Amino acid sequence: MSDRFQYPNDREARSAARAKALEALLIEKGIINATTVDTVLKVFETRMGPFNGAKIVARAWVDPAFKQRLVADTPAAIAELTDLPEGMAGAEGEHMRAVANGEGVHNLIICTLCSCYPWPVLGLPPYWYKDPTFRSRAAREPRAVLKEFGLDVPTATEVKVWDSSAQIRWFVIPERPAGTEGMSEAELAALVTPESMMGVAVANAA
Repeated sequence: MSDRFQYPNDREARSAARAKALEALLIEKGIINATTVDTVLKVFETRMGPFNGAKIVARAWVDPAFKQRLVADTPAAIAELTDLPEGMAGAEGEHMRAVANGEGVHNLIICTLCSCYPWPVLGLPPYWYKDPTFRSRAAREPRAVLKEFGLDVPTATEVKVWDSSAQIRWFVIPERPAGTEGMSEAELAALVTPESMMGVAVANAA
């Protein structure tokens, strides 16, 4: 990855210190209590995250009709899957839309305004997704940015950039890897990464 997306070694520590200070202030003012943050984090560690997106993508890979419905009406298609947790359309899951990679087209998800992101299917956004350099360069020169991520998109393939917002939160259905025809949905889901559902990587067979 380009040095443009690298950060100082102490960034995590400094960010954690700021977050702790903000949490302490909110508790002091009675806006949250001492367990609020831990409760929210536990939700996104155990119930809402990229493991949900991986299940959705795996179903789309094995069921073309479901894939069509997922692209046409993403929330309705997701609601069909009974093994996903309640609240998929709740916080940060409102108005989710899926786009599918395929022959001649590769999709990339960004958010030029801030860091809008479909948390229930992708988890919490990484640092680089929120970085102003990534957000601006990916909009202007997506092929160059993808190459810096290690993904060299052929010139014959169209790169479509989708800008997430509070109104629409996009995610990608990556192409199914070759040689996976005999794999189960669970095995296929293990091949799906958050990066592939953002469009900065592809799903690769194990």
